[in-house]
This record gives sequence, structure tokens and C-alpha cells, in this order.
Amino acid sequence: MKINANEIRVGMLLEYKDDLWQVLKTQHVKPGKGGAFAQVEMKSVNKNTKLNERFRSSETIEKASVEETNFNYLYDDENNYFFMDPKSFEQIEIKKDIVGEKGKLLTENLEVSVSFYNEKPISIDLPNQVNCKIDSTDAALKGQTVSSSYKPAILDNGLSIQVPPFIEAGDEVVVDTRNLEYIKKI
Repeated sequence: MKINANEIRVGMLLEYKDDLWQVLKTQHVKPGKGGAFAQVEMKSVNKNTKLNERFRSSETIEKASVEETNFNYLYDDENNYFFMDPKSFEQIEIKKDIVGEKGKLLTENLEVSVSFYNEKPISIDLPNQVNCKIDSTDAALKGQTVSSSYKPAILDNGLSIQVPPFIEAGDEVVVDTRNLEYIKKI
């Protein structure tokens, strides 16, 4: 699907120079002299390289058609994560390097959204919030003010986050998957 350069938004997937690019930043510039253009910073989905490109607003660019499907997480091995379609019970595997650091937040039967491009999985989106258990945390120091003092804690999946002083080992907490921040205690 062709779109004009001034319709490019952050997060879009574009087909450009025989590759698939995710838009990281976009800035629309209208200089006093000459035509308006869009300055776009993109990252290659396949090669992990970045590209800064300038498109005139009259240019058209191919927007990639991405199909999103919900899957339930099953298990993992040393190279892959395995997911199942809850409707057809079909199983797929996605390489650990595609999922990245988000993989540590996966729990059994967690529903995720998988993005496919040409029937090949390119990324997964977790729910915005997941429940985690605190494995260990430092003791709170007496006399600290609550507003400014967060302490480090290690979750049962190995990730470390900052939590308020009243959280102790064994507590269940809600974590934001987008920025790995503590939200609340359960």
C-alpha cells in the first residue's frame, strides 16, 4: 500500500530499498525556500542497521502489510520460544533473538500479539502489564523518605527492577512490559 511521505508515523513498517524498516523518528520540515520534506530515522528489521532518509512530501513510499495474530505462550528451548494459536491450536516457533529481552517476561499461557510479514514472524507484543514475583530485594533503610527511595529487586525471571521500600521477597507485583517499571503490589 503506497502512502505519501507526510503520512509516515513512528512505529510504521515500510518497504524501502529491498528491506523492511521500522520508523523510529519522523520530523516534517517546511523550509522557507524549497519544498517540504519528511526526515525519517528507520531501523532495519532484518539487518539491525539504521538509516536516516529524507523524503519529499510529494513522494510515495510502500507501507508494509503486516498481519497481527494472537498466540498463547507455551514453552522455550535454548534457541526458540513456542506459541500456540488458541483458535486453531497450530503451534509456531519464534527465534529468541527476534523476541529479545521481552522473552524473560513470558509466562505459560500468556496471550501475546505476533506480527507477521510475508508469513514470517518479525516481532511480538506483550500485554502492557504482567504479574511477577519478587525473588530477592535489599532491606529498606529506616528514615528514608518514601517519595524518592526505590530499591533494587530481582524478579523470579531474573530481571531487575526498582521497587518501593515496602516490597519484600515473595511479594507479587505488577510490572509494565514497555519500560520494566513497578506499577503496584498485588
